[in-house]
Amino acid sequence: MYNWRQWDLWKSVIFIMLGSAIYAFGLHYFVIANQLMEGGVTGIALLLYYAGELPPSLTTLALNLPLFILGWSILGKRAMRLTILGTVAVSLFLALMERGIRSGLIKPFEKPDDLLLVALYAGITLGTGLGLVFRFGGTTGGGDILARLGNKYRGWSMGQVILGFDAVVIGAALFYLPQERVLYTLVSVFIATRMIDFITEGAYAAKAFTVITDKGEELAAAITKELDRGVTLIPAMGAYSQAAKNMVYCIVGRAEVRRLKTLIRTVDPQAFMVINDVHDVLGEGFKKE
Repeated sequence: MYNWRQWDLWKSVIFIMLGSAIYAFGLHYFVIANQLMEGGVTGIALLLYYAGELPPSLTTLALNLPLFILGWSILGKRAMRLTILGTVAVSLFLALMERGIRSGLIKPFEKPDDLLLVALYAGITLGTGLGLVFRFGGTTGGGDILARLGNKYRGWSMGQVILGFDAVVIGAALFYLPQERVLYTLVSVFIATRMIDFITEGAYAAKAFTVITDKGEELAAAITKELDRGVTLIPAMGAYSQAAKNMVYCIVGRAEVRRLKTLIRTVDPQAFMVINDVHDVLGEGFKKE
């Protein structure tokens, strides 16, 4: 058990560092090079850079330090360790990018005449980086810490706190940047959000079938034989009829959805079924951690 926990910790550290590197690369290579924006504390750091050319690698870390102290004392060190790792790693890789650009080793992707392409690739890169950080338990500080504090003490939705904070920061950019740059930033943020969901929820998506039927055992046997999928039978009772039924629960891949629906209708045309999207399915027949 100890060795497994050690490996799990090191795996988290490695992927948080990798995600931070990708995020820092996208921020300099696409966003800063074309004067776009970001939300949260990183967005404030970009505003300071555009207004006074203060390096984001320093301002990002400086702005997060008070939040580290607050989060450490309130949320506890266990919850803050990977957050601090992600934030410091982003600042470190931002500094490396700044040095690489100054030395001429890295030439940013400057496309002022094709900002839609810039926004597309910025969103993909930033979302991939943040998705890896979030998937392995880290954050990049800033609005994430504020969201946790608001959720703990005020009961506010973390998503709403982050969205509100990002909206204020991006809105403030209208005082420094042309309106079209801010609008392209919104495109980038939307794409980044989708990439984060794709990575954190898992690239593999499946369907969960919940079936209420009078022929539960017969249906379970048919699914096991025809699809070679595991099935769970859950005893249930109709509230109106007071009749005992079996609720069948089964998860299949997307390619098997039509086959399972046909099989259910064949065994029991009167069956009631509910189909839900599920993500990151772990276990026999799907994927293993």
